[in-house]
Amino acid sequence: MRATTQPIEREALLAEANNIIRQHEDYLRGMVATEVEQKGSVLVFRGEFFLDSDGLPTAKTTAVFNMFKHLAHILSEKYHLLN
Repeated sequence: MRATTQPIEREALLAEANNIIRQHEDYLRGMVATEVEQKGSVLVFRGEFFLDSDGLPTAKTTAVFNMFKHLAHILSEKYHLLN
């Protein structure tokens, strides 16, 4: 798959991912991708998951998970991380 995707620096990819997040209709205040790693051909995004004081998921957690899944789907088709 890397033959059909463009190489990108981690910081540039996070900037693009966070721009997509902010423009998405399901954006929640505080939703941000802070990390990304390459797992095979898939880009895996991480960030705040809105856990409560006991470390348990809140109602916002599902929205964040879905957003990171969306980013993985659309950006993995376009890019691969430079090592």
